[in-house]
Amino acid sequence: MKISVLGAGAWGTALAVQAATRHEVLLWARDAQQAQAMREQRCNRRYLPEVALPDALAVDSDLLGALAHAREGLLVIATPMSGLRGMLQALPVDARALWLCKGFEASSGLLGHEIARETCPQAMTGVLSGPSFAAEVARGQPTALVAASADKALCELAVQAFHSEALRIYTCDDPVGVEVGGAVKNVLAIATGLCDGLDLGLNARAALITRGLAEMTRLGLALGAQVETFMGLSGLGDLVLTATGDLSRNRRVGLQLAAGKTLAQVLAELGHVAEGVYSAATVARRAHDKGVEMPITEAVVAVLEGRLTPQQAVWQLMQRAPNTERCG
Repeated sequence: MKISVLGAGAWGTALAVQAATRHEVLLWARDAQQAQAMREQRCNRRYLPEVALPDALAVDSDLLGALAHAREGLLVIATPMSGLRGMLQALPVDARALWLCKGFEASSGLLGHEIARETCPQAMTGVLSGPSFAAEVARGQPTALVAASADKALCELAVQAFHSEALRIYTCDDPVGVEVGGAVKNVLAIATGLCDGLDLGLNARAALITRGLAEMTRLGLALGAQVETFMGLSGLGDLVLTATGDLSRNRRVGLQLAAGKTLAQVLAELGHVAEGVYSAATVARRAHDKGVEMPITEAVVAVLEGRLTPQQAVWQLMQRAPNTERCG
């Protein structure tokens, strides 16, 4: 199969490295100098310096060439959420494409499937998501992902493209739920980083993750998702990984904010995109529009915007009135 991965960040590179062991893969980099350096050095020094690129993996900066390469195969969009709309607009009408980015588009408040419905309704599109750190995928460590689309044929194509001994691909017909899980877990990972950074203990972390899952589920159901999706890889699985894993950029944001750094300092030191920072306010806005209560998300937004300190946000959450536990 011919596969073009559009975006040479850590995640796009990792998936391209794995797929290149079995398929004809082209990795597209927006920057021509980066593409040339990757071809010459056979590694992505900026994002995955410790991982060698297979000899069979082609790297180029010609977008039209990358689209043509996978005309009869599969396109994988591996840009940040901010770049998804532009990539979808560039797709051929009959494209078969999956995106990897997780979050809401800041300008419109839309999820990926909603953007695709606006920009390329005739294309076959979906999302590939789940608990996955790029470095582990690139090294061939066991990982499970879910391909979600209203089109069953596209899900099966994702299985053919990526399912292997190290990478297990499940299929799902609920792209709404998968995308909500992927977006909201980044915000909740910031909250968990704040919790851990303040040394509130393991009891507090467990409570935060559990109640965060309830928030995620409530928003998902309001947007038309299936409840079962949130107990799967893109819901509970991705939340646990991102909220507790040391490789999580969003968790690191929370840890550093709890240590007293400003958001500007944290983002400057991070050097990578932390989607939760850009999605938090949008998550809260869409929840408000749907009448969905998301107190943890709202507390994260207040901290990111400088309206509350991490300590004040914790106090605010703990002062909430007693309630009956439920997800819906």
